[in-house]
Amino acid sequence: MKSSIMKQINTTLNLVKKLKSKWKIQSNTQFVIILIVFAITGSLALYISKPILDVLKIDSCINHKSLYFITRLIIIFPIYQIVLILVAALLGQFSFFWQFEKKMINRLLKIFKK
Repeated sequence: MKSSIMKQINTTLNLVKKLKSKWKIQSNTQFVIILIVFAITGSLALYISKPILDVLKIDSCINHKSLYFITRLIIIFPIYQIVLILVAALLGQFSFFWQFEKKMINRLLKIFKK
């Protein structure tokens, strides 16, 4: 049992090290703040998008579940991006997330250019 727990701990620590290296961050504090930004942003974007989705009434306009969820994601995506930058700025991580956003936008543009 202890061996299994230790393996899980080591796996988690290795994942944290890889993410810190990929994101080019040094401190564990910044890593935790970044995770908090992602958590707050996801919840807040869904909370904010609910009234927007209600005003647009997409649930009554679109009967097909797959199309409904795709439309919902398309509407929520830009809200998420804006909220991400705002929450990041409030928690002192604007520069990290601004770079993160630019990379994501460039990747999306490459996909759509194909």
